Amino acid sequence: MPAKNFHVRQAAVSALRAWAKGHDYAETLIERHAQRRKLSSSDRGLLQAILFGVLRNRRLLDHWIGQLREGKVDAETRDILRVGLCQLLILNLPDHAAVNETVEAGKASVRSLINAVLRRATVARKKLLEGISDVPQPVAHSHPDWLYNRWRAAFGTRNAISLMEWNNLPAVNFFRVNPLAPTPESLPGKPVEGASGFYQLEGSLPSALLASGTVYIQDPATRHSVELLDPQPGERILDACAAPGGKAFLIAAALGSAQGLVCTDSNEKRLPRLEENLARLHAGKASVAIHDWSQPAPAEWHESFDGILLDVPCSNTGVIRRRVDVRWRLQAPDIDKIAITQRKILENAVACLKPGGRIVYSTCSIEHTENLGLVQGFLADHPEFTLVSSREALPFRDQTDGAFAARLERKS
Repeated sequence: MPAKNFHVRQAAVSALRAWAKGHDYAETLIERHAQRRKLSSSDRGLLQAILFGVLRNRRLLDHWIGQLREGKVDAETRDILRVGLCQLLILNLPDHAAVNETVEAGKASVRSLINAVLRRATVARKKLLEGISDVPQPVAHSHPDWLYNRWRAAFGTRNAISLMEWNNLPAVNFFRVNPLAPTPESLPGKPVEGASGFYQLEGSLPSALLASGTVYIQDPATRHSVELLDPQPGERILDACAAPGGKAFLIAAALGSAQGLVCTDSNEKRLPRLEENLARLHAGKASVAIHDWSQPAPAEWHESFDGILLDVPCSNTGVIRRRVDVRWRLQAPDIDKIAITQRKILENAVACLKPGGRIVYSTCSIEHTENLGLVQGFLADHPEFTLVSSREALPFRDQTDGAFAARLERKS
């Protein structure tokens, strides 16, 4: 008979196999496998801990596998060993559960190998952990060499290491109190210094407060772009890449409601969730439309907005702690390709500004190429725009997600 939590380890291995084939993102795979196997909330939590733990520590786990097993290991067996070693050396789960239940996730032909490697790891645990200090930094912190080298050149060695350490920590949840809803008597968190209305969550997610729209899960880094935009009641504002609606909510709160707010997204399937979020958050109904901003805007939108928030698709290098598989999906040439698309989106969006209007260009990237470098290139070609202000949030410095925002104003 399979061990009690055999299905959790098996689910973790199956999810890793699907992820390696590029089928989906880690978060989606957790939800899919949890539902498929009807996992309890605690087992779903264990599945997430294992899958995220493996993806956050993939290079280090492979380094350990190389020390514990001579010769080649096929891809599926390697994933099983990653799952087992993650439990033993990263999550510190009990040896008997980590070994026995992980062995059961393998085919009969490889179970003895898996058992031998994991048993060897329990004996050599102290040596393996102490040996981390002797391996190269990107291996110890499980990041691609190119990404570490890029950050070291941009931020210095110490900050690059701190950034990798940050990315490997479990993400902390924050929430914002909804100014459009009644303020509750008590809140499950502590205020975030310098970010009015934001709190760091303490304990479990406040389901009743979330359902009532009293609070909204949101990182403080999201506020920078909306604060720079500074929407004023009575203005017509465009949130050009709006789904799922986090920044649209902040804009609506500043406006007093979603009236006068136009929200667009290139993915039609994401718009219902945006509308549901705004309604739940007491913001009312915004004008919603589908538009891909890599294409020119409709003529009727030209010169029709006082302010535009342009939160463009990006590399996500500022939110790797939350999107744990970004580091493995992203390749160095991708950043330059993404920047080309971002510039095209910006060029198309500025046509919709009224004379004297302003646009805030923002990303959740920490890459100069996507951020200030792109803005400077745009300004060099558009003397009718002025850079008024910019903000940059760096995880190792600000203890929030990474983000960039720049306010550009069009001359009257």
